[in-house]
Amino acid sequence: MKITRVTLNNRRRGFEVSAGRRTYIFPYAKLKLRPAPGNKVRRVYVDRELGREAFTYVLESGEEGTVHLDAVLDYNRDPAYLRDLLLYKLTLEARSRVRQSRLSRRELIRRLGTSPAQFYRLLDQTDSKKSVDQLLALLRVLDCDVDLVVRDRAA
Repeated sequence: MKITRVTLNNRRRGFEVSAGRRTYIFPYAKLKLRPAPGNKVRRVYVDRELGREAFTYVLESGEEGTVHLDAVLDYNRDPAYLRDLLLYKLTLEARSRVRQSRLSRRELIRRLGTSPAQFYRLLDQTDSKKSVDQLLALLRVLDCDVDLVVRDRAA
């Protein structure tokens, strides 16, 4: 996903970030380099040097800060982002378990009942089109139990 537009919203004390079909708010309070009453945000722009996946803001003092789209999506608890993050973590765990496993890759493919191409897509952490079901099946073949834990967020 790319950032299409970013604007200041001083009334809400944050940035309005347009990406995909949605607009997200990212508050000044979450910035590493925060504006102050005497050092306000002078300019904000989508950073093309970072592939339009981040925006940069400039304070009146000349200091610059950059915010990646992942931080915006994480703050807004975007469901698609959280799903991709879960897939990424499960994929890393599956890759680690495949390396440690005594079973050959051919045997893992046979037990999964899938093709070698599909097996290697499961192990590709950049592929977000796979399903959680497929990864759970792979982890089950590797004799792993996966528990989903739901807990309150830390303050």
